[in-house]
Amino acid sequence: MVWDVLNVIGTIAFAMSGAIIAMQVKYDIMGTYILGLITAFGGGAVRNLFTGIPVIELWQQTELFIIAIITITIVFLLPNMAVLHLKEWSIFDAIGLSAFAIQGAMYAASIDLPLLAVMFSAAITGAGGGIIRDVLAQQKPIVFRQEVYLLWALVAGFVIGMGWAVQSFQLYSLFVIILLLRVISHQCGWGLPIRTVTKVQQH
Repeated sequence: MVWDVLNVIGTIAFAMSGAIIAMQVKYDIMGTYILGLITAFGGGAVRNLFTGIPVIELWQQTELFIIAIITITIVFLLPNMAVLHLKEWSIFDAIGLSAFAIQGAMYAASIDLPLLAVMFSAAITGAGGGIIRDVLAQQKPIVFRQEVYLLWALVAGFVIGMGWAVQSFQLYSLFVIILLLRVISHQCGWGLPIRTVTKVQQH
């Protein structure tokens, strides 16, 4: 039950996120649908590749594809002002990250993968779609910026990999905690250490 709920939540959130970004960079309707679908399903597809699941399994999620298409259609038909408000609210990435990170970790743990693999599965499922979306939209991926993003997915993977969240209420609580941590870190401007290399001018 938790798996299905998180699947739906993550799919809707990332489909909205992808559609909004596509409209922001002035993609046409086809580009909007493609970017929305890639954002919603890209992370799961990459996870499947790394965990040995046939990619064809992706196409067995008919209900989720329908949900994503309906979501993208609604976003595309919204008035410009509503889309701008949704973009400024910027919570959909946080929702998608939290839902899919937990779902990815749950899957890896269910097939008895080691802790590092569970954490990797959480990270790639939670952030993979967003990375592909940003690359296709010719933007610097959020994951690779100073802003705290991927770390929260790794935290979710660590908690599940350690067996600290097994029951439904524990998993839902973890979802809320990761979501809040992502929102708070974004609002407060928390960042990870960064180092830049500049060319030394010779005199």
